Amino acid sequence: MQIKFSATPNGDAIAAGAYEKAALSPSAKALDEACGGAISRAIKASRFTGEAAQVLEIAAPSGVTADRVLLYGLGEKKSLGGNTVEKAVAALTKHVLLNGTKTLSVHVDSDDGEMAGRAGLGATLAAYRFDHYRTKLKPEKKPSLTAVEIVTADEKAAKKAWKSWEPVATGVKTARDFVMEPPNVLHPEEYAKRIAKLEKEGLEIEVLGEAQMKKLGMGSLLGVSQGSVREAKLAIMRWNGGKEGDKPLAFVGKGLTFDTGGISLKPGQGMEDMKGDMAGSAAVVGLMRALAGRKAKVNAVGVVALVENMPDGNAQRPGDVVTSMSGQTIEIHNTDAEGRLVLADALWYTQEEFDPAFIIDLATLTGAILVALGHEHAGIFTNDDKLADRLFAAGKASDEGVWRLPVGPEYDRHIDSDIADMKNLGQGRNAGSIAGAVFLQRFVNKKPWVHIDIAGTGMYAGSKDPRLPAFGTGYGVRLLDRFVRDYYER
Repeated sequence: MQIKFSATPNGDAIAAGAYEKAALSPSAKALDEACGGAISRAIKASRFTGEAAQVLEIAAPSGVTADRVLLYGLGEKKSLGGNTVEKAVAALTKHVLLNGTKTLSVHVDSDDGEMAGRAGLGATLAAYRFDHYRTKLKPEKKPSLTAVEIVTADEKAAKKAWKSWEPVATGVKTARDFVMEPPNVLHPEEYAKRIAKLEKEGLEIEVLGEAQMKKLGMGSLLGVSQGSVREAKLAIMRWNGGKEGDKPLAFVGKGLTFDTGGISLKPGQGMEDMKGDMAGSAAVVGLMRALAGRKAKVNAVGVVALVENMPDGNAQRPGDVVTSMSGQTIEIHNTDAEGRLVLADALWYTQEEFDPAFIIDLATLTGAILVALGHEHAGIFTNDDKLADRLFAAGKASDEGVWRLPVGPEYDRHIDSDIADMKNLGQGRNAGSIAGAVFLQRFVNKKPWVHIDIAGTGMYAGSKDPRLPAFGTGYGVRLLDRFVRDYYER
């Protein structure tokens, strides 16, 4: 779908905003006048209040050439911001996506080009669909909408802002596409090939195979992979947009392209969702594409560990002991606690190879984070207060919220093993997400580090946010892009 900017509306559907108590914006007042008061009459005959993301449609109004006029809610005027505009325009886009509208013209009453850019982002996120494998969609089930036109007084400023936000939309789409792909298609080898194609976006790409990882001593990662016929891969993406010599910002992603649980087999119900156990890696790939696309003025490295966890006769067993790249040994108590094993070597490799300013990892790591935070926030665990504060602020600014949970010696002892340096499971159901975090902390070598557990936010079929599709949300791309642009770009 195309995003356009114009000073006047040209679409077959025209939309304008309203604030709480159905107070019309200037463009809505002008549209109401052109329609002979049809908007005001429709408000009185409806329950439209101007609540954020609420939509009211008027079909075939007189006085305008458009087939439809729509009113969209913006909530309180004093609290209006980019997130509100994003959600409101996303709701509009969802409303008309399948109803025959071809071009939706949306009035944005702001001289700030940033608001117009965020409107374009909201429309793009809402229009996302993954129909690659649907061969019998009826015409009425296919999107009719081909363009959203943002109507703004300052086209030049809007287009400039969109140059910054369009790559973010592309990054989110990239992440969503990877999560949505079926696991027989997106196995580690295919995933690595698709990442390699991003070189044309300006990224430097390197892919390590199992032989190279074995030489590096990545026994923890390779232990997870040994039950699969698919070879594990480690994909490294670099973006050099900052000053030469500046330490890179490092982002590491868990890429379990399918997770059966291994020998500690998961229950059958819902196992199909485990194609999304690579959502952390997808967020890292999407972020790196976004940074390259908008020519971010930072040096950044993304490392994603791509593995399949299968219950083959050669699969890792509970009771095994593996040696990680760090030299630390790990006793396997549960082969379904595999994400931390994969990330252990990816984190160590990243801090050894690149000496980054900090490391942030993303992973659909624990079901326990859903118990703690539901689908509304990702959990963050860190050894650095400044990083935590900045991520919390970036979460507010991007509408991808995070909530900090503790790590410390009192939890670290939960993963002590009787026969190895550590075990890959804590004390049963208690503090399960924290056990995963303190395990990972042992592999960052005191680097500033944040672990983001996105098990509740990376895959979510029940969201009411119009920007989100069912299942693969692309969570993390907007959060980390905002984090980088607000705090690390020169």
